[in-house]
Amino acid sequence: MDRDLLDKLTAWRRHLHANPELSLQEAETSAFVQEKLKELGVPFTANVGGHGVVATLTRGSSQRSVGLRADMDALPIQEVNELPYKSGKTNVMHACGHDGHTVSLLGAAALLKNDESWSGTVQFLFQPAEEGFGGAKAMIKDGVFERFPMERVFGMHNWPGLEAGTVAVHRGPVMAEPGKFKITLSGTAGHAAKPELTHDPITAMGHLIVALQTIVSRNVSPMENAVVTIGQIHGGLASNQIPTHVWIEGTYRVFTVPVRERVVQRIRDIANNIAATFEMTAEVDFSLGGLATINTPAEEDMAANAGKAAGLEVRRDIPASTTSEDFCYFLQDRPGAYVWIGNGPAVDGGELHNDRYDFNDAILPATSGWLAAVAKQALASNAP
Repeated sequence: MDRDLLDKLTAWRRHLHANPELSLQEAETSAFVQEKLKELGVPFTANVGGHGVVATLTRGSSQRSVGLRADMDALPIQEVNELPYKSGKTNVMHACGHDGHTVSLLGAAALLKNDESWSGTVQFLFQPAEEGFGGAKAMIKDGVFERFPMERVFGMHNWPGLEAGTVAVHRGPVMAEPGKFKITLSGTAGHAAKPELTHDPITAMGHLIVALQTIVSRNVSPMENAVVTIGQIHGGLASNQIPTHVWIEGTYRVFTVPVRERVVQRIRDIANNIAATFEMTAEVDFSLGGLATINTPAEEDMAANAGKAAGLEVRRDIPASTTSEDFCYFLQDRPGAYVWIGNGPAVDGGELHNDRYDFNDAILPATSGWLAAVAKQALASNAP
């Protein structure tokens, strides 16, 4: 990547960082992407699955096609960094690097536009609403695969703590399936000084919280991976009253359907049995937040070869993460792979979803370069 393009991409990334938009609200971000695609001379279609944009480049006579995806939305986090391009919006921040991902895909479009060594069609998917709001499913529902043919699809995420520019390619699972649960215990309210006349859901919930922590250690094989975490506890309005209801909310993360079924069943059984022990009732609700992101074998090899072709270090030894990604839905329809590209050291707590996070502009040649290289690898390979 030449210096002029890097400087341009850096300026674009910092503009997006200063002007973040939450999921489903990415109108200005989408307009910015469209403006830059026009500058690059890359044709596009707007409003795909909401604020999504799909750009298309075709070269030569090959009928082969590939998709590259980047996400565009920000998070409801108040930025504490003191940067010249600090977020200008209260409680909205690009704390996951989607500003960098968007610009990386624009950079890949610029590189491929000026590269005559490939033949086929590349679809550039600028996806809205990745942060739990179903952006991938919305684009699929809007016919992204039928309207913009692609045989394979690839994506990437920056990764703090991984050496800057290093490409991590996983064998199979990359990120976990996320699910949410809510458990409400309903007892009998009364005066705190007369607990014998009540059925205390706070005491019962204490036992339930401890019991839920045994699921991973005692109900899931140590050869498998799972997480059960409680993130919210709510109950009571006064210090001298035992309430009627107490509820908790939490998340589970798994990589396979059998483990998910086991975890869900144990959450339900433990809640109902603890409730019965304390002479009250339990209401247990689940919501599926996505699927596991799992690379397909041929495409993960392409992803690794693309890293080498782009002159980047490639690692195949990094374990999967229990974070989640709605890129999983694209992988339900097409073979593909999702990689991490190192963002460098996580300085001062600058992990993903942290109020001190910032995308490392120095890795833009690596992120854009890998995206362009994996497109060429896919187009040159055999049909899936």
